[in-house]
Amino acid sequence: MDSSPPLARADEIVEWTATALSQAIHARALSCVEVLDAYCAQIDRLNPVVNALVAFADRDALRAQARDLDERLARGESLGPLHGFPQAPKDIMPVAGMVTTKGSPIFAGQVPQADAVVFERMRAGGSLFVARTNSPEFGLGGHTYNPVYGTTRNAFDPARSAGGSSGGAGVAVALRMLPVADGSDMMGSLRTPAAFNNVYGLRTSVGCVPHGPTEEVFFQQFSVAGPMARNIPDLALLLSVQAGFDARLPLTRRSEGRQDWSAALERGWRGARIGWLGDSNGHLPTEPGLLDTCRAALRHFADIGCAVEEVEPAFDFERLWNAWIDLRSFAVAGANGPLCDDPAKRALLKAEAVWEIKRGRALSAMQVYDAARVRSAWYETLRRLFDTYDFLVLPAAQVFPFDATLDWPHAVGGRAMDTYHRWMQCVVPATMAGLPALAAPAGFGPQGLPAGLQIIGPAQADLAVLQIGHAYDQASGYAHQRSPLLG
Repeated sequence: MDSSPPLARADEIVEWTATALSQAIHARALSCVEVLDAYCAQIDRLNPVVNALVAFADRDALRAQARDLDERLARGESLGPLHGFPQAPKDIMPVAGMVTTKGSPIFAGQVPQADAVVFERMRAGGSLFVARTNSPEFGLGGHTYNPVYGTTRNAFDPARSAGGSSGGAGVAVALRMLPVADGSDMMGSLRTPAAFNNVYGLRTSVGCVPHGPTEEVFFQQFSVAGPMARNIPDLALLLSVQAGFDARLPLTRRSEGRQDWSAALERGWRGARIGWLGDSNGHLPTEPGLLDTCRAALRHFADIGCAVEEVEPAFDFERLWNAWIDLRSFAVAGANGPLCDDPAKRALLKAEAVWEIKRGRALSAMQVYDAARVRSAWYETLRRLFDTYDFLVLPAAQVFPFDATLDWPHAVGGRAMDTYHRWMQCVVPATMAGLPALAAPAGFGPQGLPAGLQIIGPAQADLAVLQIGHAYDQASGYAHQRSPLLG
């Protein structure tokens, strides 16, 4: 078990794991006010460098909330493992009383009256919402910049991209400005920032965590909510609050309950089989050095007793990609299409959003249905692979963190990218199959920049993915590499 020393300095408090922090708060070795002040000091020191957190809450009001949480503990009342945790909900879904811009000037003054379900759970669990984490406009693209708040910078090199769309969350966790953070993932939005900032991000199974507007409950099959953290027990701690059935979102699952995800992380792996997908036999272009860095990290699966074998799914990956962009454009157009009908609002949309909406609106019903059939065939291909392999592994990103002044990588490995998101194609396999995928640190490339692996598990095997990730983390130690900004 983690333990925390008493009378720690603020700079020590932010270095503790989230599990240690929760234990110290509940043992009353540390007050919620002290925790808040420590994280606020870290935010004040580092956020001006990286712009990860935006839309800050009033500090005096936060301290009053922290004092109330301390008084509750004094009476023996705990709201859960996040009791007293500073948190910053991603600026995509609504938070009551906090501006929710979605990274768009169209919504720059929007202040919702209710929380998204996942934020409702975090607030009820004792979180203090100190700010929002920055995101690209409407969460579109794997690079966090928008006209409202600007660009979020990488935790290891502020000249580089933080990834996206949960870029602010990934940087805030890496730089100890938050103990853990929430994110969401449609096309790698938890996985790319985790890879770029040397932390862990879990794309949960569809239905594991309540997510999405309640008016779109039956169309929310691609974007999921999940946790980001510096290690797997901390990831599990946040997930224990996030996960579970909610009747307002009928695709969520009752089986997750409010279980303690960290209680069963230890497990033996001798004889387990890992299928290494690599670059899909050259189909996925990668930046020089990226594939070698990821391949070198595979040795840590062998260290814990796994057998790693190269495998190539028998599927047309270009067909999978085309089906994906049809389904994605259909979903984006459905959610944001009306914004294009108002000329004033359309003028404020970024070009990629307009492209997605126009493309989605041009699709026929049969094109969408055919894309869904491809998705089903892909799931069946992976399901059969999981008869042989316990997990499938591939890079979490096809590039290292790139120049933050770019909009997106227009070429990878000498190959031109034909859309703004083609450079992120490696995240599509898990999304299209609705499978859990853990982004895990994979070490650092030739220029000292972070890389990441995706560990994909079978349907609804979120716990097993956490378990293998925990063993890998202990064997590799990559996540212990600190940002130079931390000193």
